[in-house]
Amino acid sequence: MYLLTETASPFALERWAAFFANFGQFAKGFFYTLGISIGALIVALLLGLIFGAMSSTHNKVLRGISRVYVEIFQNTPLLVQFVVVFYGISILTDGHVMIPISLTAILCVGVYTGAYISEIIRTGIEAVPKGQAALSQGFTYADTMRIIILPQAVRTILPPLTNQVVNLIKNTSTVAIISGADIMFTAKAWAYDTTNYVPAFAGAAFLYFIMCFPLATWARRKEEENKKAY
Repeated sequence: MYLLTETASPFALERWAAFFANFGQFAKGFFYTLGISIGALIVALLLGLIFGAMSSTHNKVLRGISRVYVEIFQNTPLLVQFVVVFYGISILTDGHVMIPISLTAILCVGVYTGAYISEIIRTGIEAVPKGQAALSQGFTYADTMRIIILPQAVRTILPPLTNQVVNLIKNTSTVAIISGADIMFTAKAWAYDTTNYVPAFAGAAFLYFIMCFPLATWARRKEEENKKAY
C-alpha cells in the first residue's frame, strides 16, 4: 500500500508506484474494452456491408433506406445514442426491459460505426471501373457483389476501414457514461478514489495507444502501397 501526501506532485514516483500496484484493474478494463470492440466491429461490418451494398443498387427504396440510416447515425452524437438506448428503453418499458451494459455498448458503437463503414464500402464499390459484364452473363446482383465487385473494391476499402476500426476502439470509451467497466471508467473511478489523476489517465491513454497504433500504422502503409500501385 502506498501512502500519498496531499501535497505530493501529480508526477511523484509514489503516485506511479500506486498505479502499477493497481494495474490489474486497468488490465481488466483493457480486456473489457477489447471484447466490446470485437463485438461492435462484427455488428459494424455486417451493417456496413448490408447498407453499403444497398446504397449502390439501382433500387431507389433501398438507397433511400440506406441514406436514412447513414444520416441518422452519422449526425447524432454517440453519447446521446447510449443514453437513449440504455435509459430510454428502460423508461418506456417502466423498467421491465434493461439492456445489459456490455450489449448496449456493442450495439451502439457497432450501429454508429456501421454507418461510416457503409459509406466506405459504397465509395469502394463506386471506385470499381464501370462496364462490368457480370449481370449480362447471368449473375444476380448479390453474386456480382460477392464475386466481381467487392474483391476488386477491397484494396480501396481497407485503409479507411482500418481507420474506422481505430475510431471504433476509441469510441468504446463512451460506455463510461453508463458505468461500463472499460478503460476510461476504470481510470475515472481509480483517479477519483486515489486523486492520482495523471497516472490514471496517462495509463488509460497508453492502453488505448497500444490497441490503436498498430492498426493506424498498418492503414497508412496500405494506403501508401495503393498510391504506388496506381
